[in-house]
Amino acid sequence: MDTTVRTISTRRIWLARGIAMAADAVQIGLAPLMGEGFVSPFNVVLDILVAIVLTRLVGWHIAFLPGFIIEQIPLANLAPTWTLAVFIATRRAKELAPNG
Repeated sequence: MDTTVRTISTRRIWLARGIAMAADAVQIGLAPLMGEGFVSPFNVVLDILVAIVLTRLVGWHIAFLPGFIIEQIPLANLAPTWTLAVFIATRRAKELAPNG
């Protein structure tokens, strides 16, 4: 069991959560195009960018790995996996003051 408490600023936590929710909203909203359609490479690029940005904002967390893998499975990416992963990654983070 991981008992490590990470210190992340409140701003970074909310920014990461917003980015994750936005990415999931785009993927769900454009689902017909994101599957096996001509925009599917955009889906892969979006997932890679989201993974990089979230890792830079809140640090590496094991929840990002299954989130990324599930996002690559057609129709499974309709689940809000990035949102869930970032909430798991930040659930035990000690929030700093907004300026921190």
